[in-house]
Amino acid sequence: METSSSAHAVPSRAVRVGQAARFTLAGIRVINGGLAIIAPGVIIGRIDEQPAGDSAATYALRMFGIRTVLLGVDLAALSGKPLRRALGQAVIIHGTDTATAAALGLSGRVRPRTAIPLTLISLTNTALAITAYLAARGAGK
Repeated sequence: METSSSAHAVPSRAVRVGQAARFTLAGIRVINGGLAIIAPGVIIGRIDEQPAGDSAATYALRMFGIRTVLLGVDLAALSGKPLRRALGQAVIIHGTDTATAAALGLSGRVRPRTAIPLTLISLTNTALAITAYLAARGAGK
């Protein structure tokens, strides 16, 4: 027969894992978004062999960088229904990122040595988002 303390241990562990996933994803977003704003050439260089000449990519990274930072701050600061909404959006955002990275690699538009790590990074972010979302939904936060 289970005691009430062991019955509560599983949800609290799930909540802790979910919170760890949430704050990890928030940190990833703030760091990557900040890097996109401050040093977009670093990110472009991971994708393109000629980062210096791509002003459209620089613009796009800075534009999305600030959004990424703000989304990361939301994950760290929100609670309740707004947090659940942000986490649900995170699943969609990172799932779309994963599908896009994989599609670019499969279509040959991005070299496999670039597409594979990008897809795996996006997949990791998607897994963090799903973990955090499910934990927050289960905890009623």
